[in-house]
Amino acid sequence: MLAESKEQLITAVDPQKYFQDALGDVISKNHLSICHETTIYISNLLTVFIQSEHLFDKTDDGIMLKPLAGIYADAVDARSISERDAALRHLGDVALFISGLFPQSLARSLVDVDYYINMGGGAYGFLADSGRISRSTKVFKKVFQELSERFSEIVEILANVADKTILRNDSDVLRLYEIWLSSGSKNAAEKLQNLGIHPVAVGRLAH
Repeated sequence: MLAESKEQLITAVDPQKYFQDALGDVISKNHLSICHETTIYISNLLTVFIQSEHLFDKTDDGIMLKPLAGIYADAVDARSISERDAALRHLGDVALFISGLFPQSLARSLVDVDYYINMGGGAYGFLADSGRISRSTKVFKKVFQELSERFSEIVEILANVADKTILRNDSDVLRLYEIWLSSGSKNAAEKLQNLGIHPVAVGRLAH
């Protein structure tokens, strides 16, 4: 069942503030201590990924959710430190987003949540600990360190956020993505748009 009217749709509010408030509420109610900069980073991540073009990649086969192993390969094959860091950061961000908000989608995948947690935590850890990182990455070293060391805990925080917002419901948002990507269903597209998520092209979803 979709969210009741008391649960505001993301389209009705500023998404960044919406997620920041939701994160703050979960953190406060569970008496947790998360760095303010990390909270801001996560709320920005959620704000970005509700736009499908930032979560999915364009390929010859259509729009797809790139496997983490593929993103890691991009980092390994990177021609510069900044390109490598961008790939690892994207790997960590995607792993956190999926394992925290849509772990049920992995039931149809060859990998599980633990794989996403290990890959995501490892990517953030490398960015935090490496002596050779790009200038832009240095700004987030403290954030990446906390995301790496507390990845599983932050996944649980996101799960709580999802339970309190329209991001978690019986419709399974990523399942709607799968239907829309494979068929171009106008009905699925409309449901996604009603959830504040804006699909950009027809293609196929892969893990």
